[in-house]
Amino acid sequence: MATPEFIRRIRATAGHQLLLLPGVTAVVFDEDGRVLLGRRADTGGWSVIGGIAEPGEQPAETAVREVYEETAVRCVAERVVLVQALHPVTYANGDECQYMDITFRCRAVGGTAKVNDDESLDVAWFAPDGLPPLEPFALDRIRRASQDGPAWFEPAGM
Repeated sequence: MATPEFIRRIRATAGHQLLLLPGVTAVVFDEDGRVLLGRRADTGGWSVIGGIAEPGEQPAETAVREVYEETAVRCVAERVVLVQALHPVTYANGDECQYMDITFRCRAVGGTAKVNDDESLDVAWFAPDGLPPLEPFALDRIRRASQDGPAWFEPAGM
């Protein structure tokens, strides 16, 4: 994932200290119920689409923007699936980040899935019963986005 310019500016004065960043995940379904996945350039693994919100950007806008930037698919965000503080990560350069992830269920409304930037090696639609190997993060979000119901969050005190 390319580091947004606004984070580079923060890092210039904050150094490697832990930053809490607003992240979004988009679980995109097409009219046939297939889910859109990208094979990440950084890990080589398949995953759902996600990214970091820009200053002033609404989370649903971020989801729609990231899906288009990475896959050339146009979508609309239909509902919040979950809100979750992820575990802190330390990158190879020493930067520490913790993402507050807001996952959206999205519906594809146009475009043709293709690699649309340098963050993905491949982009494809998959039937829910024919998913490639995925990390628990992506599997959980796909499962929750496939269900109806209120947004999920970890109760206080857990």
